[in-house]
Amino acid sequence: MKFLVTGAAGFIGFHLCKRLLELGYTVVGIDNLNEYYSVALKKDRLKILADMQGFSFLKIDLSDCAAMDALFAREQFSHVINMAAQAGVRYSLENPMAYVQSNIVGFTNVLEGCRRHNVSHLVYASSSSVYGLNTDMPFSVHANVDHPISLYAASKKSNELMAHTYSYLFGLPCTGLRFFTVYGPWGRPDMALFLFTKAIVEGKPIQVFNHGKMRRDFTYIDDIVEGVVRASQRIPQPDPAWSGIAPDPATSVCPYRIYNIGNNNCIELSVYIEAIEKALGKKAEKIMLPMQPGDVPATYADVDDLMRDVGFTPNTSIDFGVQQFISWYKCYYGA
Repeated sequence: MKFLVTGAAGFIGFHLCKRLLELGYTVVGIDNLNEYYSVALKKDRLKILADMQGFSFLKIDLSDCAAMDALFAREQFSHVINMAAQAGVRYSLENPMAYVQSNIVGFTNVLEGCRRHNVSHLVYASSSSVYGLNTDMPFSVHANVDHPISLYAASKKSNELMAHTYSYLFGLPCTGLRFFTVYGPWGRPDMALFLFTKAIVEGKPIQVFNHGKMRRDFTYIDDIVEGVVRASQRIPQPDPAWSGIAPDPATSVCPYRIYNIGNNNCIELSVYIEAIEKALGKKAEKIMLPMQPGDVPATYADVDDLMRDVGFTPNTSIDFGVQQFISWYKCYYGA
């Protein structure tokens, strides 16, 4: 099998490429190396991958139609895993066009490449943010998700709809994976764990939104990658029980599936901060703030379908996961 992994220099894309290479697969990684966060960090991830057998990298932007078409025509991938996206809920309030170009235009080019060049299976990253105003928890893939509250969330929901269309029209097997608050070594500098750790190490206050009452289903990177790899090896089939009278959003009459990948454990932000303080051996100075626009008060994943179909349930503890990140942070930054 020959994999294309988009967003290969990103947090999840890097770990995914590394795992696929360890399993002996051939992996072509692409990334546009944009400046949303440290390009140096992205390049350091790529240096590790470059030393592994079976990996090659190309700097390509998903929204470059000609470059993407040439890539698919030349490489003839069996599997495509789309991890590339403009990430971040809050940034989508400031720069909406970045999300349209990467998450909509770019994803269309991925879909076109897959259907024109006979890709066996497209797996793509969605997000827990698609649940938006839903409050019935744990969040189920069988629930309606038509009320996103950020453009980032809307773009991810759009990806699910676009994938379904290509699956229905062209028979392209598509699996969408809704990730829940991913954290771990080599994590993004704009995410809470990185921001909190950096501030505490430097003796600066941390900003705690929703007065620490925010709840998240924090999911360790290794669990995310395991779920992605297993899902990629299970090509979806049409659901014989699907009905247009009561349509199930997670399945279809075509080869299409949606899964949650989360720790199935809703943790209050204040508890997460305590785990960071414990790992660092240092207390945080906190600035308590209200909710940010576009954020949701809680996320919590129902992973029953993931367990049933691929035989895996994420279960890494917060204490272990946070300690792994802190160890990496201290080593990488000499803290």
